[in-house]
Amino acid sequence: MSSIFSTHISLTTDWLIKEFSQSEYQDCTLEAWVFADKTHRQEAEVSLQKLGIQAKIRSAYKPLIHFFVEDLPFPKSDIKSIKVTYPIHDAAPEKRFLLEAYPLSALMEKQEIEFIGSEKHQDHYEVVLILTSGESHVVNVFAPNHLHSTLINEQHLSPTGWIKITHPSQGVCKNEQLITDYEQLFHQTLNAISQHSWQEKEPYFEELKITVHLPYQDQDLPYEHESISLREALHEDLYFSILEWFKVKSGYLAHGREGQIGHIVPDVLYTEDEHASVQVELQTYQQQNSTGFQSLEYAKKAISQEQIETELNKLEGESFFTQTITGRQVHGRYHTGSDHPVMISSGQHANETSGVVGALKAVRVLSQKKRSHFSISPLENPDGYELHQRLIQNNPKHMHHAARYTALGDDLENRKHEPFYEKSIRQQAKQRSQACLHINLHGYPSHEWTRPLSGYVPHGFDMWTIPKGFFLILRHNGEDEWLSYTEKFLQFVTARLSQVSGLVSFNQKQIDLYTQYAGEVNFRFINGIPCLINQVQNPDVPVQLITEFPDETLYEDAFIFAHQAQTATVLAAYEAHQLFA
Repeated sequence: MSSIFSTHISLTTDWLIKEFSQSEYQDCTLEAWVFADKTHRQEAEVSLQKLGIQAKIRSAYKPLIHFFVEDLPFPKSDIKSIKVTYPIHDAAPEKRFLLEAYPLSALMEKQEIEFIGSEKHQDHYEVVLILTSGESHVVNVFAPNHLHSTLINEQHLSPTGWIKITHPSQGVCKNEQLITDYEQLFHQTLNAISQHSWQEKEPYFEELKITVHLPYQDQDLPYEHESISLREALHEDLYFSILEWFKVKSGYLAHGREGQIGHIVPDVLYTEDEHASVQVELQTYQQQNSTGFQSLEYAKKAISQEQIETELNKLEGESFFTQTITGRQVHGRYHTGSDHPVMISSGQHANETSGVVGALKAVRVLSQKKRSHFSISPLENPDGYELHQRLIQNNPKHMHHAARYTALGDDLENRKHEPFYEKSIRQQAKQRSQACLHINLHGYPSHEWTRPLSGYVPHGFDMWTIPKGFFLILRHNGEDEWLSYTEKFLQFVTARLSQVSGLVSFNQKQIDLYTQYAGEVNFRFINGIPCLINQVQNPDVPVQLITEFPDETLYEDAFIFAHQAQTATVLAAYEAHQLFA
């Protein structure tokens, strides 16, 4: 293991106490916006007030949500309705600031709420509270942002720290951007990595480990799986910012899925130390695998690699396998019969874990049918899966997109040249089965996904920023026989899925909230199930059905519900294929 960079950074809340404890600030009012949890912000306020300074320290991250959670001037029961005018800024997507307001309407579910965009509002939300008494109350909620360039020369409008000092007789004497500890840590880490002397060709490393310690606790919100997590947001921003920089360095598109950079691993941990720190190191691939067993039918979390192999070995049929660059095996099983063959896969993106359980449960049922004919590769990306198992030990409720891709840093489906490693498991499945249908089980975040220091909305993943229910993507080659098949196939599959208890209402609830903040979905609803239908050029198989359940970070009953939906989809799709192929 070799070190590239390390540093400790003093907390901005501590700096505020030290900087403004001087006598010249006596009786001043201090307002600051920082990236810190409620505890640190409130403790700093108390310390400053003891020094004679009236202080209010707010969150620079999702300031509107924090206003309603922390600073609402009236009890919720006294509020009849709310009107929020949000900024529309030329340097940001039109709904950027509206997305930052998610999931406000779910938090204020008993109050009518209206959102209006305005180009006149560039740096604040205007909140009008209509009380049950008939009175109205107007509050401007400042949202500090700055326009900046990234290491790959993209322009972003991003949340930032801010400070405002008001003197009792002189008025406002300071009103400017404040570069916070959170921002310093992020930018110093990126600069150190970009200035390091890397070798000329990829992969540039086996594992680039970025260990961050932050003393900021996550704050759960009273809606579904949503929370305010500065640590999770930093993981996402570090991972994708580093990945983008290496892609551009290698000559790829920053937001494409090519490039075999290596495994980028930000591990953002909670610490009780009163400072932030980061350590950037190069290390070799980690070789441990997850172990342990659960009831497959009622698995309450991602199952272990040991159990995946055990369940696969219970199936009759021909084993086949390949290896990843780290030496881990990718296992498949070909179960032959007289039915029309079907390929089933899961675990391509290894932090999407409900599909792995759903696939194994489905083939357990299919294997009992006399004529069943299928291949299954339940875990296509074991290196990413191992990393996910590592990362959730300390942060089980975080998305961990660093585990999404392979140890080479690419999306295996987009691998275009030898050695194919993981991708060859699909090639072998196709060769053996000659299937015309590929059922490919996926997931996506079950709560909001942000990159606050890079424009807030995740670039290249705009449609995935907040949950929008369980939906299907069907890709076909456009030939006439498969065009006719597609319509009958989806009608059958969605009719079956609409009978899964609670699934249609689950979808509708999430889609209603999604459209309020992100705009209309481009789904076609068939039997109440959202579907996206795309024609693609030269697909590996004529038809591919992709599932998308918002499963990242789910546990207990929510995870069981997710893999029940995945299982039901596989079984319905298999049956539909027998009827219409």
